[in-house]
Amino acid sequence: MGSSPSVPSVNPIPDQPVQRPRNLVIGLAGGIASGKSLVADMLGELGAKVIDSDKLVHRELADPVVTETYRSWWGPRVSTPEGCIDRAAVANIIFDDPGQRERMEKFLYPRLECRRRELMARYEADPSVTAVVLNAPLLYEAGLDSSCDVVLFVDAPRADRLDRAEKTRGWSEQEFDRRENLQKPLDKKRDAADHILVNNSSPGALRSQVRVLLDQLIADWLGPKRPR
Repeated sequence: MGSSPSVPSVNPIPDQPVQRPRNLVIGLAGGIASGKSLVADMLGELGAKVIDSDKLVHRELADPVVTETYRSWWGPRVSTPEGCIDRAAVANIIFDDPGQRERMEKFLYPRLECRRRELMARYEADPSVTAVVLNAPLLYEAGLDSSCDVVLFVDAPRADRLDRAEKTRGWSEQEFDRRENLQKPLDKKRDAADHILVNNSSPGALRSQVRVLLDQLIADWLGPKRPR
């Protein structure tokens, strides 16, 4: 009987370094004054990095390019006595005129997206960061949900939301309804979300929901064999 063919030796494949997963991106959605910012603050306290669209807007409105553009469009009526952009005056213009709203969005939204991407890249490079939260009033309307791995819908009774809007923003019920009617219907947002947080009692109860859900989301995202 002939000898068996020799088997070529195989060099063992060296262990590859385990790369950490990219950051979990959590989007927040909900009705006006539902408590999205409160949830964002709680997530931030629990270690997530929060990208707040409202703060990005404030930053953009302080940029001379933006202020001069707005004044060229709408004149001195959008300026405060101190020379800053009056956000309430701008809101009155764009909510009454869809064309003006579209013009503002085409100008401002790309600038906000640039800022958002800068922050995302910074957090992605930080090994201590596991989760990033996108807190945007118009998450679905602006298409930001496509950048999220999971969306949380903050649900609160209309009466509670209206009461908060009246107390914190000075809105009448008519103004509340006018603005909410310009957004995607709440039932559509709720149905599109991955998880629902119910904000109908105390901050402590909401915080407990947030803590449990965040722990679950991060555990699922990292997995048992995916160390940082």
